[in-house]
Amino acid sequence: MKLSKKQKPTKQLSSILKKHSGRDRTGKISVRHQGKRQKRMYREVDFRRSKRDVEGTVVRIEYDPNRNANLALVQYEDGEKRYILHPHGLKVGQTIVAKEQTDITVGNAMELQYIPVGIEVHNVELYPGQGGTMTRGAGTYATVIASDGAYVHLKLSSGEIRKFHQHCFATIGRVGNIEHKDRVIGKAGRKRLMGIRPSVRGTAQHPDSHPHGGGEGRSGEGMHPKTPWGKSARGTRTRSKKKWSQSLIVKRRK
Repeated sequence: MKLSKKQKPTKQLSSILKKHSGRDRTGKISVRHQGKRQKRMYREVDFRRSKRDVEGTVVRIEYDPNRNANLALVQYEDGEKRYILHPHGLKVGQTIVAKEQTDITVGNAMELQYIPVGIEVHNVELYPGQGGTMTRGAGTYATVIASDGAYVHLKLSSGEIRKFHQHCFATIGRVGNIEHKDRVIGKAGRKRLMGIRPSVRGTAQHPDSHPHGGGEGRSGEGMHPKTPWGKSARGTRTRSKKKWSQSLIVKRRK
């Protein structure tokens, strides 16, 4: 597969991605260690695969700086172009389609109820018509393992088994760029270009800046580990339970 990072994105499907450097709407830093990122263009990706019953041809495979997966530029029969996540094995010149029920071919999108057991899928919808929100990272996939009434059971890359409504759309195949996990950053400068600033240990800071700070010479934490704001740093659960979503989990990843 020929992939060039110098390939300019399609003008109609891209716009300048604004830098926020970890600031929220009030201008205060809400996510630390972000800033000084290179200028990027945001590509509009068709996660909904809403172009139904119209065949499209893969024009080229493009690098996307905003995600670890590559993108495939698809041109449909009516001339419209759209970006989709590039599935592993999809090549330039191949034809794909999004329909309620279609062939089990890499790149095609269809409802879960028509996908046989054992098939790998990605870009899965949590709610019908919402657009793909699950299994979108490079090399990830979910496997259809069972059908239960109005729901289909998928085993996710994490090992979790979850129920999805049968009318949810999913794309056949796994996400491409599998070798992404083997990349080596190589130097600090590349991290800075990615917008990731240095992180300083709490024990190396001033006591006014961090609970672990202060002390003569090298000193340990001297307490139960805390965040810069004095809260417990390890083992404390902070996520709120989403009752509807939790009820669809058949088997947890742990």
